[in-house]
Amino acid sequence: MAPSHVLRCCQRVLAWIPVVFIALVVCWSYYAYVVELCIFTIQNTGEKIVYMVIFHLSFVMFVWSYWKTIFTKPDSPSKEFCLPKADKEQYEREERPESQQEILKRVARDLPLYTRTGTGAVRYCDRCQIIKPDRCHHCSACDMCVLKMDHHCPWVNNCVGFSNYKFFILFLAYSLLYCLFIASTVLQYFIKFWTLCRRKSAENCPKNDLPDTHAKFHVLFLFFVAAMFFISILSLFSYHLWLVGKNRSTIEAFRAPVFRNGPDKNGFSLGFCKNIKQVFGDEKKFWMVPIFTSLGDGSTFPTRLVNIDIEQPAVESQPECVKSIIDGQTPRPLSESQNRLLGNDQHFTEDGLDAANHKIDGELNVSVSMESNS
Repeated sequence: MAPSHVLRCCQRVLAWIPVVFIALVVCWSYYAYVVELCIFTIQNTGEKIVYMVIFHLSFVMFVWSYWKTIFTKPDSPSKEFCLPKADKEQYEREERPESQQEILKRVARDLPLYTRTGTGAVRYCDRCQIIKPDRCHHCSACDMCVLKMDHHCPWVNNCVGFSNYKFFILFLAYSLLYCLFIASTVLQYFIKFWTLCRRKSAENCPKNDLPDTHAKFHVLFLFFVAAMFFISILSLFSYHLWLVGKNRSTIEAFRAPVFRNGPDKNGFSLGFCKNIKQVFGDEKKFWMVPIFTSLGDGSTFPTRLVNIDIEQPAVESQPECVKSIIDGQTPRPLSESQNRLLGNDQHFTEDGLDAANHKIDGELNVSVSMESNS
């Protein structure tokens, strides 16, 4: 039997086959459109120039976004989520899952974690030996934990997650425009070539100004391929636009994230506009450019806990930082990007902090007076 590392190398080589296939199709489409259609088939010079300019603009943006999606390395959790050496040794010595969970819960108190497993346990990856941040999942193909993992895409041979999700959306968008432009501009020549009479006698042939050359085969197949890819990509692109609007990943769409108060499929949704900004950034001028502008660090995400926490029945729907203060824990400050996303909805200002402190002081005074009276 071959060694495991040899098998792993073979798997990595075979994983590039879909990417190579797409690259070959794109290269052929470039040749078929530019050379066979624009240079050899189209007679009108003005039409040639317009088609060539628009085609190359869409081609560059498509290839750029595809390249960024493939070669942008997925982000993994920082060392902050690794167990300290002493806790890690104790965790490995423990045999009872309950004792291991106690260790994880003690370490997780200082981490910005809102989600749990289905049983309410701290999410821990035994393979990577880290506590999983919110929306982080382990990819078996990449053999690593990926921040805000959406899915592993074989067509880009990479994990789609926090670091390249914007690039993936743009890749779908520009590939859709690329196929649409090719199909719409090739259609008229596709019809002419399709109806071109193959008879040698010119008397019975319909009038057609296109020569019966090998270019017609490229044009015919170009239309079929562009139309086929357009239809298949359209459904995938529409689905991911819906996910962006809901602020969900593909994994979260099939399995809702579990918070302390139970599963909540809208737990990370901040509203349509803010959900869009979380992926594409604040500045709209960079939305359609394949450069990284997503907000946040991939490890912490602003969340709107719309349900009442079962562990705190007396506290109504409040930001998590308020609850942590009432529980006696030190609140973790929101990042700048999280503050921008939450805005006035859940931005916990100093005034809110003072109000929470006054509430705690009042509760303490009441409890003290009750004890003194008794």
